[in-house]
Amino acid sequence: MPQPSPADQSPEATYQRRRDEFGAIRDRYERRSSRNANLSLALVGGALLCGGLWLWRGAPALLAAAVALGLGFAASFIAHGRVDQVLRRYAELYAINAEGLLRLRRDWGALPLRQPPSASQPARQGRQAKSIYGQIFAPFAAAAPPAASPADQPDVTAGLAGDLDLLGHASLQHLLCTPATQVGLATLRDWLVSPAAPAVARARQAAVAELAPLVDLRDQFALRGRLIGAAQSDYARLAAWAARPDWLPARGWLLAAARILPLVTLLLALAQALGLAGWPIWLIGLAAGLALTQTAGRAVDRLIDEVAERQALFETYADLFRLLGDQPFAAPELRRLQAELSAAGLRADAQVRRLGRLMALADLRGWMFFYPIQLATLWNVHVLWLLERWRRAAGGQVAGWLAALGEFEALAALATLAHDQPEWSFPELLDLADGAPVLEARGLGHPLLPPAVCVGNDVALGPPGRALLVTGSNMSGKSTLLRSIGLNAVLAQAGGPACAARLRLRPVALATSMRVQDSLEQGVSYFMAELRRLKEVVDAAERARAGGERVALFLLDEILHGTNTSERQIAARRIILHLLGMGAAGAVSTHDLALAAAPELAAVCEVAHFTEQFARGADGLTMTFDYRLRPGVATSTNALKLMEMIGLPAEDAPAGARPASAS
Repeated sequence: MPQPSPADQSPEATYQRRRDEFGAIRDRYERRSSRNANLSLALVGGALLCGGLWLWRGAPALLAAAVALGLGFAASFIAHGRVDQVLRRYAELYAINAEGLLRLRRDWGALPLRQPPSASQPARQGRQAKSIYGQIFAPFAAAAPPAASPADQPDVTAGLAGDLDLLGHASLQHLLCTPATQVGLATLRDWLVSPAAPAVARARQAAVAELAPLVDLRDQFALRGRLIGAAQSDYARLAAWAARPDWLPARGWLLAAARILPLVTLLLALAQALGLAGWPIWLIGLAAGLALTQTAGRAVDRLIDEVAERQALFETYADLFRLLGDQPFAAPELRRLQAELSAAGLRADAQVRRLGRLMALADLRGWMFFYPIQLATLWNVHVLWLLERWRRAAGGQVAGWLAALGEFEALAALATLAHDQPEWSFPELLDLADGAPVLEARGLGHPLLPPAVCVGNDVALGPPGRALLVTGSNMSGKSTLLRSIGLNAVLAQAGGPACAARLRLRPVALATSMRVQDSLEQGVSYFMAELRRLKEVVDAAERARAGGERVALFLLDEILHGTNTSERQIAARRIILHLLGMGAAGAVSTHDLALAAAPELAAVCEVAHFTEQFARGADGLTMTFDYRLRPGVATSTNALKLMEMIGLPAEDAPAGARPASAS
């Protein structure tokens, strides 16, 4: 294993060193795997050859050689499997650290994006590999209705997530996408779209700071989650099953039959064997078992299938629970998660391993020769009884265990970001009643830009009832500044570091109108789409004022482009003043310099701008930006110069070249 990183080693050097060391170990095991494969092939070939010669010549030595080579093949095959397991571990560790380098470079095309389960897709019902008798009688079984999911409801955060690049490709979620379990990915997604209270976010900060240097621990968590892969996609089914009431107590007759019938069948079989019965009347017991298996037994199988999974899933969850529970953490939030894993005197890792052993009994139902045993013993009823007994003892803790695991992975994702960006800072999270500006930052940058090109700016928004009006020409950085404000507010309220030298933030409810699209399918014009988004912003501000727990922070980018200039200025002015009148604060970008000059806005807005520089040389006109925010209204525009740069006519045509007017 790689040695701990020196404290002064850069994140890039750390990932590079770990990637190279894991890669060298991976390559060594890959060569061993190849040698094992060749040896196994030679041994099985030799065994077959000696066996064939023995059948032809009948020499005992050839038979002995065939047996010896066959045993050697079996040993080599087992050793090959073990080598491949180790090989996969180091291949995953190599990939984990290689992805660290991709994150640092913001190489979105090469960096994998792992998504939590889509709520729009119904959960799988039952196992992929059912028992043999379950498959035989499946056409007669009633299908269970898909479970309702809260996420099936309309996503009210879709506009915000799209405007700020919170979710999806090249997003904040993509940058933080280190959780390897589905519950971790889902928790991280929820944290990004649902801001935490200041006290909760401050507690998370301490946990993130403690986890940031623990690269090995984070890698071990990621490794275990990746090794189980798609088997964990139904983790929510485990929590749902654990919370359900028992089924068997209301059907005591079935449990009694499962306990008495095998004993009666065995006694009848012994009676015939001892000559006490002339007829095989024990077949009556098998017939009764068949009848129960085809009727009540189908319902029993469906209940078992709700939780049945590969044992690797339970073993991995147990390993993750143990790894988390055994760490000597100091941060209160991390210690709280550890307490969740031992609540009610039950250790999560021990209980989940116990459940895995019970599911091994359930998996016997899939064995093709097991059906007679099922008929004789009503095996599935006994398995369900054991599962329900486990559920009565530990089922009430399962949701808490999974939630703790998801929260830890989300904290680890934020800690990875803090490790990767040591120049970032943890925000100072203020209380609502604090008299400071709503947001105050020094060196605020865009978290998704590569650090080498990210330019930081000093920004202050608020207090409530005031806004920042940002003017400037095309491509100068206005929209990027608005997204920088929004993304850093999201990171801060999730408990993570911010892309800023310093950030102070009161609890805010973000509302945005930036990327608006019309809809031909829905018959919505661009202007109507803008109005609908602005109505959502106003509604969010009203909810924030009514709730009294957060300040509405609005970010509006070039609003109301879908109408004429005169009405746009009036409407934009009214909307901004209305939002500020409700106690909101925010930032608005605009090309419209007349909007910045309006007296009623000048009284409640700070005005700042971005600018550009032009140079004309042998290659024609060139334009550069420094992306520095300056006070006051923009003093230049660049639309006509941009037209000239790409070869469009930027000057009026000569009079003789104009088309003649129609007579």
